[in-house]
Amino acid sequence: MAAGRAVRRLVGALALAAALGACGGDAEPPAPSAPSAAPPSSARPARPDPAVRLQEYPVPAGSHPHDVAPARDGAVWYTAQASGRLGRLDPETGRTEEIPLGEGSAPHGVIVGPDGAPWITDGGLNAIVRVDPATEAVRRFPLPGDRPAVNLNTATFDRRGLLWFTGQGGVYGSVDPRSGRLRVFDAPRGAGPYGITTTPDGEVFYASLAGSHIARVDPAGGATVLEPPTAGQGARRVWSDSKGRLWVSEWNAGRLGRYDPAAGRWQEWRLPGERPQPYAVYVDDRDLVWLSDFGANALVRFDPATGRFASFPLPTAEARVRQLLGRPGELWGAESAVDKLVVARTGP
Repeated sequence: MAAGRAVRRLVGALALAAALGACGGDAEPPAPSAPSAAPPSSARPARPDPAVRLQEYPVPAGSHPHDVAPARDGAVWYTAQASGRLGRLDPETGRTEEIPLGEGSAPHGVIVGPDGAPWITDGGLNAIVRVDPATEAVRRFPLPGDRPAVNLNTATFDRRGLLWFTGQGGVYGSVDPRSGRLRVFDAPRGAGPYGITTTPDGEVFYASLAGSHIARVDPAGGATVLEPPTAGQGARRVWSDSKGRLWVSEWNAGRLGRYDPAAGRWQEWRLPGERPQPYAVYVDDRDLVWLSDFGANALVRFDPATGRFASFPLPTAEARVRQLLGRPGELWGAESAVDKLVVARTGP
């Protein structure tokens, strides 16, 4: 069993080498692959929306923030991946504070759990980490010793209160915050699990970047692979809308994908521009779909009702927003290459 896992990890590392070059650092991202023979749906660009206002906030130099999570009190948590800390921004004052997570930490994802605390997927520690927002106490849920260096990425909570996580080394798993029980499962097609989301009905889906698919996870831990119509599209992140439809950022193909579980149907739209590279995807409270586009250095909004994209150039060049998360009237992103957070305000 252990030998088999070691082989899978080696194969996974080779498979990830090309696809994941843009995740861990500031290396130039790979160019998108050529479109497949099946054309995506046409989408018309929309006129710029003056109601959307972008603002940047600097964070400590060398932080290289990867993910963000708006907190209940109006603050914003972020993972300082390069410095091994969890950061907290106060948008009212622009002040930041950072909490050390421990020697060797390299936090990737952060979300706010049902308990109001930030939960972190920490690839350096190979652990799920919870930080108490009041005391700043750090609690680790380490992966078993026979699952080293799985490259932990992102997390989501299901309706039962379990945290589900992904590891690009070829795993996904869950943590029960009440008992501390942690389970790890081998991904059905090996390397690649990256983004993850929960639908309003409580179903969990993850996206596999190296595997170019999404997968439905059942409560017992099994995973069912669901393949987008474009081969090798590089499904990086995934997010559910209010109807349970899954929206996927197709990194290699430069497309936005949508899967409707009720109908079992896929649809894709190519982003505007010559060389789109959609990294993050998020669906807001109005069911508008937002992406970060490395190719255009912009945030991109897609309106499913009209089939139109609107692009909002980022204030700083080569910002590289790797993740998006929001709350009503605000969309937050981490500008990993320039040590800033950015917010797109859409409310009054």
